[in-house]
Amino acid sequence: MQTVLVVDDEPLIRWAVREGLETAGYAVLEAGTAREALAVLEGESAVQIALLDVRLPDSDDLALLRRFQRDAPLCRVIVMTAHGTPELLGEALREGAFGTVSKPFDMGRMIDLVRAAGTPA
Repeated sequence: MQTVLVVDDEPLIRWAVREGLETAGYAVLEAGTAREALAVLEGESAVQIALLDVRLPDSDDLALLRRFQRDAPLCRVIVMTAHGTPELLGEALREGAFGTVSKPFDMGRMIDLVRAAGTPA
């Protein structure tokens, strides 16, 4: 079973994503801040996929993505945002994000993207 880390400061978003992913057969960990996400990453080496909100109270736009790229290069990152411009989403992909999702998102599409991220290259 693959483990997905959901990082979003909105509890309702984390809950909805958790419900959808657990139903699809994933183990899900949650974090509401960048600091919590880094603590989970440090203590949980089994995170294969991370869903990162780019607007967190303690992180600037793509800073957390860059940190994941540096500290957990094997973890595939999907960037989520409600405020994403095409430029920001393009930058996320150039910075190494596996994919991007704009909020509100379709849960079926999210699960498909997580499945694709979990498939070996």
